[in-house]
Amino acid sequence: MAGNALFDLTGKVIAVVGGGSGIGEAVAIGAAQGGARVTVIDANESAARTAATKLGGFSAAVDIRDSAAVANAFDAIVARETRLDAVVCTPSINVRKPILQYDGDEFDRVVGVNLKGSFNVLQAAGRIMTAQRAGSIVIFSSIRSLVVEPGQSVYAMTKAGIVQLVRTAAAEFGPSGVRVNAVGPGVVETPLTAPIKAHPEWYNAYAAKNALKRWARAEEMVGPTLFLASDAASYVTGTILFADGGWTAVDGRFTPPGM
Repeated sequence: MAGNALFDLTGKVIAVVGGGSGIGEAVAIGAAQGGARVTVIDANESAARTAATKLGGFSAAVDIRDSAAVANAFDAIVARETRLDAVVCTPSINVRKPILQYDGDEFDRVVGVNLKGSFNVLQAAGRIMTAQRAGSIVIFSSIRSLVVEPGQSVYAMTKAGIVQLVRTAAAEFGPSGVRVNAVGPGVVETPLTAPIKAHPEWYNAYAAKNALKRWARAEEMVGPTLFLASDAASYVTGTILFADGGWTAVDGRFTPPGM
């Protein structure tokens, strides 16, 4: 296989969890444009249905904190399509607070969606794919798996946990021909980051931190994600692909004189 055929998604059955908006919707649209048969899964039933209508795919309303609901949604895809080639999981939430101000409900809410939800998706997809002895799972992590700032404790913890979850799943599922990877976005304009955009000083500081000096568009996460889902990444597993505009490569904010 050579050239564009490596990236061809024609006929592949792909589920995009969180596909009702933001990065997930962009990935779902990109997968459909690449020829995949896409199911949009989202906690928001209306958003999932609307996104699926745009790309001519299917939809399902699922709260990823509910393991049985996740498993049922994937089983329904297999019943309809006979297989499941790739799953992309994008949902996450954040409560920005200092550690000493965090309460138990906030902790449980962030961990419940970001970590437990990702685990439920990974487990349900893994059961199907290891049985069919093929498949690719892509879970969204973040630059916060490596670097942090005040107020990001629980979010960063979950994003680092996702990386270790992905690595372990890659080790366990690999002998069955299943690949598992993570994507680590930097700052992306999505509903999750809308509160930051509302504060120009904050927004501009984030843009200045990365090498490209700007925020990413949700559409710019499509290529890295679909690369990992495609045959082009047939020997890539157990890793995180940072799509962060160079954020994690640039150390510090000061440019020395003469540079």
